[in-house]
Amino acid sequence: MRGEFLDFNAAVLKKVVCLDSTDPLLESGLTERGYCVEHHYATALQDLPLHDAVGVVVRSRIPINADFLVRAPHLSWIMRFGSGLENIDLQAAEARGITCIAAPEGNATAVGEHTVGLLLGLRHRIAWSHREIEQGLWLRSENKGDELENQTVAVVGYGPMGDAFAQRLCGFGCRVLAYDKYKTGYAPKGIEAVDWATVEREATVVSLHLPLTSETRGLVTSEWISRFAHPFTLLNTSRGAIAPTSVLLRGLERGELLGVGLDVLDFEKTSLTGLETDAWPADLQALLANPRALLTPHVAGWSHQSFPKMAQVLLAKHDLRFS
Repeated sequence: MRGEFLDFNAAVLKKVVCLDSTDPLLESGLTERGYCVEHHYATALQDLPLHDAVGVVVRSRIPINADFLVRAPHLSWIMRFGSGLENIDLQAAEARGITCIAAPEGNATAVGEHTVGLLLGLRHRIAWSHREIEQGLWLRSENKGDELENQTVAVVGYGPMGDAFAQRLCGFGCRVLAYDKYKTGYAPKGIEAVDWATVEREATVVSLHLPLTSETRGLVTSEWISRFAHPFTLLNTSRGAIAPTSVLLRGLERGELLGVGLDVLDFEKTSLTGLETDAWPADLQALLANPRALLTPHVAGWSHQSFPKMAQVLLAKHDLRFS
């Protein structure tokens, strides 16, 4: 009788609840590791069967806070199918001994390539001139490009994404600076690790690769921009709340920003699936009407290759911790 009771609980505690769709490789890998994977892609928080779950897989649909964790007393781990962990209360999870895993290594290549694409698209007016041709305009001198060669590009935040972007810049003949407040001795050959004063003094392109934290939220202000010695191009493929749209518009209007390439917006929903309101805000419309702005819909880390890569990263990290 006692053995039957223990077997029952062991089976129950192997359940994994997937809150969002991910990649078949992740779910099949979890199944191979003895988990029972349940799909709850549209289930409301109050209806989620968390009482016997040992693992949760999430993208961004539902924030995992202390109230969520109270409803999952047997939870051992949380997998974030993506790079950031800002939608998880890490302090509450740590207090309960829950391991939190993300996969920035899995979509770093996609982000690095996409960020290069934004930069080239801006400096050579690719999307804007395409739009003009659609309108019957064939404007050549007005669409002269600006070469990357001899530019000084600062990569702010040197994790997997920042490194992927920096490495891809090396063939363009530009100088690549790296700044990371919390690291030392991290820059590979060909990349210069510098202090913030050097970034402000010398950068002509700045690319943000930062997590969203209390420290980075609203980091980019008008005063922050004004401290740079040269007008510069700003790229943001991390989180929209780091660089508010209203601030970027003012920078463009004043000529302090030469251009902005954005894969993220401060108007995005917390689930990152769209905009906060049905009507597009005036600031966003103004940005879209500006030839020095280039926007994509939070897809820098999404590629046909990055999804299975993120699955492999998560499974490998799981095995290191739980095998």
